[in-house]
Amino acid sequence: MSYMLLIVEPTNQRVERGEAAGREVYDQMVRYATNLKERGKLLAVESLTSLNDAVRVQVRDGQPKLLDGPFAEAKEMIGGFFLLNCDTREEAVTIAEACPAASWCTVEVRKLGPCFM
Repeated sequence: MSYMLLIVEPTNQRVERGEAAGREVYDQMVRYATNLKERGKLLAVESLTSLNDAVRVQVRDGQPKLLDGPFAEAKEMIGGFFLLNCDTREEAVTIAEACPAASWCTVEVRKLGPCFM
């Protein structure tokens, strides 16, 4: 079964942390991903840039509406993800508990499946 770990972080966390500390936590995450890959659990992993670079797209009545970031109402953002191959939800949760990011933000565990469920 596939599960996704979504790294949910406060929007201002990266600026407050600074580049040097940011590089250190990034290195921790790279080591974590390497371990998951070696164990055959990692299908994909990516880090995402800040909301400053984002755009939201909506199409209503055939008309596109674009909203460039940063988004004033956003208090959190998805900072990255890990796509995992796990046998059970409990295994995915255990992997999330070991994620370094769980100590400075929230790691959301989601099972992949059809959107009607």
